[in-house]
Amino acid sequence: MKHSRNLHQDSYPLAELVQSYPALQSHVVTKPDGGKTINFADPEGVKTLNAALLAHYYQVEFWDIPAGYLCPPVPGRADYVHYLADLLAKDNDGVVPKGNTINGLDIGCGANVIYPIIATRSYGWKMLGTDIDPVSIKSANTIINANTVLTGCIDIRLQDSQKHIFSGVVKTDDHFAFCMCNPPFHQSAEQAKAVSQRKVNNLAKNKSKRGSHLKTQKQGAELNFSGQSNELWCEGGELKFIQQMIKESRDYADQIQWFSSLVSKKDNLTQIYKSLRELGVSDVKTIEMAQGKKVSRFVAWRF
Repeated sequence: MKHSRNLHQDSYPLAELVQSYPALQSHVVTKPDGGKTINFADPEGVKTLNAALLAHYYQVEFWDIPAGYLCPPVPGRADYVHYLADLLAKDNDGVVPKGNTINGLDIGCGANVIYPIIATRSYGWKMLGTDIDPVSIKSANTIINANTVLTGCIDIRLQDSQKHIFSGVVKTDDHFAFCMCNPPFHQSAEQAKAVSQRKVNNLAKNKSKRGSHLKTQKQGAELNFSGQSNELWCEGGELKFIQQMIKESRDYADQIQWFSSLVSKKDNLTQIYKSLRELGVSDVKTIEMAQGKKVSRFVAWRF
């Protein structure tokens, strides 16, 4: 089940979403049973659905990303934010701390800047997003500057070094209640492409089972599952990235209370725990999140 504070508990309320974001109407299609849906193989439709969700639930009037950049599912991203809030509540007499005195750091905010949006709109936290891609930085700033509910709440910084995670973007006078991260999880471009192709094939297979009311566009689906190299893969994959994050975290223990990262591959947990023990970290939490049949998790640690 989704987190109890996740606003996206049920299926997409398309009629309400269209009211909040009329551009979604052109992407709504009718299923054989008369119900309404959108074509999830169409990248423009999925992006417009995201924009509608952000408008309806978070009062974000403008949201867009460059072609070929990751378009994240908003409901799943929200869970990470809410479970982090629970973590902060444990040190606050069980009450989730709210307001701009709580500073959060999103490592790799991407062009979509989803986590900072959900965090600041849900709890009023002040967020810093970082990324190594100048196009992502520009896109994130465009979204923030176009929405009065976000300006002054989210800052964006470019990470100049691909070898570092915190160094260069966390300043000496910065202090954060937490950092969060959705690391690139593939080890190579070839691996990322193979996974995308499987998703395309699964969409086509599911479409044939449901009938021809959804037009599966293979090229569009590939685009929808695409992403820039820094979003999808890095040398050594997610394990090496998180281990580098763990290694650097010792130097920022006085500035960041909770370090955390999503771990998409459960098999990586053993090595992650080992790296944390070797660094002398004693307080480690692994929090599982469920979205339907899909189970994800993040690991959090502090010194």
